[in-house]
Amino acid sequence: MFEKVLIANRGEIAVRVIKACQEMGITTVAVYSDVDKKAPHVINADETACLGDPTPSESYLNIQKILEIAQSKGVDAIHPGYGFLAENPDFAKSCEAVDIKFIGPTAEVIALMGNKIRAKKTMTDSGVPVIPGYHGNKQDITTLTEKGKKIGFPLMVKATSGGGGKGMKIVREEGDLKDAIESAQREAKSAFGDDSVYLERYLKEPKHIEFQILADEHGNVVHLNERDCSIQRRHQKIIEETPSTVLTDELRSEMGEAAVKAAVAVGYTNAGTVEFMVDTDLNYYFLEMNTRLQVEHPITEAVTGIDIVKWQLKIADGLELSFKQEEVISHGHAMECRIYAEDPAKGFLPCTGTLKKMDAPVGLNVRNDLGINEDMEITPYYDPMLGKLIVKGENRDDCIEKMRWALSQFMVLGITTNIPFLKEVIDHEAFRRGGITTHFIDNYFENWTNVKQELPRDALIALAVYDAMHPKREEVVKYKEPDPHSPWKSAGRWRIGV
Repeated sequence: MFEKVLIANRGEIAVRVIKACQEMGITTVAVYSDVDKKAPHVINADETACLGDPTPSESYLNIQKILEIAQSKGVDAIHPGYGFLAENPDFAKSCEAVDIKFIGPTAEVIALMGNKIRAKKTMTDSGVPVIPGYHGNKQDITTLTEKGKKIGFPLMVKATSGGGGKGMKIVREEGDLKDAIESAQREAKSAFGDDSVYLERYLKEPKHIEFQILADEHGNVVHLNERDCSIQRRHQKIIEETPSTVLTDELRSEMGEAAVKAAVAVGYTNAGTVEFMVDTDLNYYFLEMNTRLQVEHPITEAVTGIDIVKWQLKIADGLELSFKQEEVISHGHAMECRIYAEDPAKGFLPCTGTLKKMDAPVGLNVRNDLGINEDMEITPYYDPMLGKLIVKGENRDDCIEKMRWALSQFMVLGITTNIPFLKEVIDHEAFRRGGITTHFIDNYFENWTNVKQELPRDALIALAVYDAMHPKREEVVKYKEPDPHSPWKSAGRWRIGV
């Protein structure tokens, strides 16, 4: 097994990979920018190295700087996490050039699946269904406009190298098509350096369902069943669960086989995710393949008992999968909520500031993947996700109740988060009955305001400051509980009447 691994990332995913490595006896190296020098991933790693300037292009996206650190530290492999350089074929190729193992698929596969047009052509040739549309190479406005008219409206314009909703436009009328194409091309050029786009039929009320796969370097490929990622804001996931509420055993098996077929078609290795859109008639279509670890991987781990990150390391080191498809069995129901520093009442605008106090829930089958600590500065340089809350229940109803409780116990003071919003989504009647699609947020929470907030933000900050100034509870709590065994003995000032 590898002796030393560098994690080319930050936040909760860096912490997650560090823990997996250390449990396997692998020394870890964390890289960090100037604003991350006290971050959890830096504290938890065995060795560290500073990247300097917090600007992403100068830090976590700086291939040359990261490889120089890796070589100086004598690492055997690099884990890219997700985001940043995780799906950058040049980074994978550069690692190979200096004889450092890139923990992921080959550069060629990353490049192939990163180009949505080439990926869809490959899937079509392999017999995997794709959404009807135009996936051609001609990118002039005349061709795209004519192809769009043939597809019909509404339709989607999508960036060929896109992701995260960038370069994506919904066109409902023919008169809006030309402007939408030009706008998507400009946005794609700015975000990905590639202005090419493709067109697809717009699916009404679809579900976004993905299949986790593991593929070793000996030709073995398995899927770990599905995740339903339909609850999204701005085309980005915020709540995921497994199993899906709509898949039958037969459909699950068929889609799983399609996911494996997709992986085999491109010679995929390591962990990956094949994403599908499922329409109201339960027809499924290939959407894209993410050539990396997914944010929502913990819910699959929760129901299967398979540590996906450890298997990434094992596969990259040349080990063969120790289980077959029929041995993959899911138990119970799992759900993940992404905790963001953002204000849902203001269009999910990212929020910055100092995290004054944090208290995450603890309980049986409750997991917190966090990349934050108290007094940490939340800056505008990086993605606003603070961490993930994962729970597992015996069934979906049990899982929802546990998530409701866990969210109610999750306290973050000093910055605005989406926790109150997540509580209301989980409580919504349509969510509870499984009526979720990618349009769920737009349908039910378009003009959401935090009407249930009990205290104004300034009051919460004041409480956090007061708590920091009075660390000894016995100095500020006048009431003394006479019963030494009472649970209220340690409740302190966080109780009514004190």
